[in-house]
Amino acid sequence: MNVMDAKIISTQYGLETYLDVVNSVDVRDLHYPTETRLFYEITVGIEYFILKEERYYDSRKNYFRIRMDSDFGFITLVETKTESIFAVKNEGKRDTTKELVGKWLIKTDAFKQVINELIVQKKMENVKTEGDIQVVLGTIRFLEKLLEIKTEDILSTNVMRDLEYVH
Repeated sequence: MNVMDAKIISTQYGLETYLDVVNSVDVRDLHYPTETRLFYEITVGIEYFILKEERYYDSRKNYFRIRMDSDFGFITLVETKTESIFAVKNEGKRDTTKELVGKWLIKTDAFKQVINELIVQKKMENVKTEGDIQVVLGTIRFLEKLLEIKTEDILSTNVMRDLEYVH
C-alpha cells in the first residue's frame, strides 16, 4: 500500500480516508439476470477511516451496488437501503462520492484484485447443467466488464435508490 494511493473526502462528519488495500474492499451479493430482474449486479463495500474533530477516528464500511443490463451496455450505481456510501450526504457530497468510485475505486489494485479473485472462483465452480454453465459464463463476463469500466462510465451514470431490492 502506498499512502499516495489514498483518497480523502471531506464531509459534515469529518474526513473520510479510503486506502487501496485488498481487505478494505468487500464484494458480495452477485446477482445475474433472471426472468424478473434482467440485470447483473454486485454489491461493493468500501472500508474507510473517518477522522473527526479532536482527533477521534473510527473505521466504517459502507456499500453501493453496480448494476449492468444483460448486454453490458448500461451502468447504474444503486444506493443500498442500509450502510450506503451515498447516505446522509448532500448532493455535492454524493457527487464527490460518485467521483470516488469513478476516479479512484475502479482503478485501485484492491478492487481489481478482488474482482479477479471472484473470476477465478467462478471458473472453479462445479457446474452440471447447461443453465448453470450459462449463468457462470455470463457472470464471468460481467466481472470482466467491471474491470473495463471507465471513469466516464461512472461519472455519467445516475445513482438511484432501490428500496425494493434489498440484500
